[in-house]
Amino acid sequence: MNYIENIYVCLAAPLILAVLYLRGSSRRALIFLLAGMTTCLLSAYISAFATGALGVDFAAASYEIAPVVEECMKLLPILFYLIVFTPGPKEAISGVLMTAAGFATFENVCFLTDYGTSNLLRMVIRGFGTGAMHVACGVVVAAGLLLLWDMILPRAFGTFALLCFVITFHAVFNIFVSQTGPVFWIGSSIPMTLLLGYLLFIRKRIRLF
Repeated sequence: MNYIENIYVCLAAPLILAVLYLRGSSRRALIFLLAGMTTCLLSAYISAFATGALGVDFAAASYEIAPVVEECMKLLPILFYLIVFTPGPKEAISGVLMTAAGFATFENVCFLTDYGTSNLLRMVIRGFGTGAMHVACGVVVAAGLLLLWDMILPRAFGTFALLCFVITFHAVFNIFVSQTGPVFWIGSSIPMTLLLGYLLFIRKRIRLF
């Protein structure tokens, strides 16, 4: 059994204590990291409930349910932040990326408790595959929000479009990595390829953040 609640308490407790003493951008970044971990925990509950309620198998759940639930849940903290605190673009972008990183980190820790840590190659693939996928989705949402920042109505519709895009990307990624052979390796490498491509080529020409 995974006992993800116990894992969450163990990881979140020192971070929550640190939040009490931090101020400014450091505190905000840590709060979003915690928000990402929390949304990961809640996503596991919601996905499990939806899987049981709809009577689908694990494969169908990973393609159809998990991407929708996880991407929607990751977006909720930043939407709350945007609506309640009306931050600047830099603060919002930082929140998106830290939430994605927190989500990926907690998900990876839960993966380790299920499958162990003896296979280094598997851990590398997990960290730079699935972990990178969550960060890549965060980069897409962050870049989209920044481009639409000064346009209220387009930003609302654009946020929905970004959500649809990352859900589709997440689902396609899950389909790829559920296969074997070359398809698995290609799928696992796509998120890191996109992130490296942005850092090496796109960021030099169009500096979004």
